[in-house]
Amino acid sequence: MPQLHLARWSTWFALALFALPFGAGSAAAEPAPQRIVSLNLCADQLLLRLADHDQIASLSPLVRDPSLSFLNAEAAAVPANAGKGEAILFSGADLVLAGNFGQHDRTALLRRQGLEVLTLEPWRSLEFGREQIRAVAGRLGHPERGEALIAEIDAALARAKGIVPAKRSILTYYRRGWVPASNSLISEVLEHMGFTLQQNVLGMKRGGVVRLESIVTTPPDYLLVHSDDAQAVDNGSALLVHHALAAAVPPDRRLVIPGQLAICGGPSTPALIDALASEVRAKVR
Repeated sequence: MPQLHLARWSTWFALALFALPFGAGSAAAEPAPQRIVSLNLCADQLLLRLADHDQIASLSPLVRDPSLSFLNAEAAAVPANAGKGEAILFSGADLVLAGNFGQHDRTALLRRQGLEVLTLEPWRSLEFGREQIRAVAGRLGHPERGEALIAEIDAALARAKGIVPAKRSILTYYRRGWVPASNSLISEVLEHMGFTLQQNVLGMKRGGVVRLESIVTTPPDYLLVHSDDAQAVDNGSALLVHHALAAAVPPDRRLVIPGQLAICGGPSTPALIDALASEVRAKVR
């Protein structure tokens, strides 16, 4: 069991690095692809939301995991692939979406064989995310679906703007003591709500591992954690239930969200914002 949770965390961390690099309007004049293969969880979910299902040839197996995928139920009706380059070559794909973490050899092989491959990079901001959605929706031939998703994100942001009382600090704290950078998607959402970021106080604007002692010495007003880290099942999650951390930031000052909402920017982002806002309204004073 510990190995399983460690592997899942590693998968989460790798996937948290992905999003699309190309700008809106690229390939706008190209015909819409009819057999799209995705090798990446975040791309899987964008495809499910933005493409016709008969455009999707296959998705990565991760999209069916309810602990990782926001759209796992929708993915059940779509074939899964094993992520192997050779199999993709013979699948008849006319577009492949892939991550840039651990997939370079596969994507290089596919490109050498003439397949169109779009690789993924991080959502650096909400505006970057909007550009990504527009680019993907346009390439798939459904720009109106991209605008609809962007409108959902913006509506959720409007509902959550400034709901935090002044001068409340928060630290997003993941397994093994990892905190995100101050310019990450989750940090931008928290600042939009009115929080100040405790990683800035701790000298961790770029993110990284924060020692428990630092939090105990300089605690934030609130912690943001994932619901699947609520129990100590291995060394990574044991840190989050440590008695010293509980004394510094008690459970009633922890905002808890499902981990599947925060892995990828995209269809889950409106739900992420609303879930955070609900926790803020219930717990932040």
